[in-house]
Amino acid sequence: MLTVADIMTPNATTIASGATVADAIDLMQRRQIRSLLVEHRCQDMPFGMVTERDIVYTVVARGHNPETVLVQDIMRQPCISLAPDLTVQEASQVLSDTGVQRAPVVQNGHLLGVISVTDILMRGMPTPVLSR
Repeated sequence: MLTVADIMTPNATTIASGATVADAIDLMQRRQIRSLLVEHRCQDMPFGMVTERDIVYTVVARGHNPETVLVQDIMRQPCISLAPDLTVQEASQVLSDTGVQRAPVVQNGHLLGVISVTDILMRGMPTPVLSR
């Protein structure tokens, strides 16, 4: 049975909570990604998450300047995190129950990667066998 560790995206891209939204936009454009994990300020704090949707809805649509708005002001925190040994079905259920699209994969406080609903669909589902 596949686990979160089997299908997650390792080496998730992170950004400091004190970075500007302009910095986040630049990083997302350069890496061609749709979200960033926001580093926690201390080990006991959970990771945050900022997505392209957060930026568009809370900064751009409201006419705020991305150069002056900080990531910590718009990030989602705490964001849920998943253990690497969860099955794909268990991870799917957690994402479904919470209504989130992606979550960091964390073990003993260390970031291992990120898993998204796209990862589950593209890598966590068996390929159907088509009969003729």
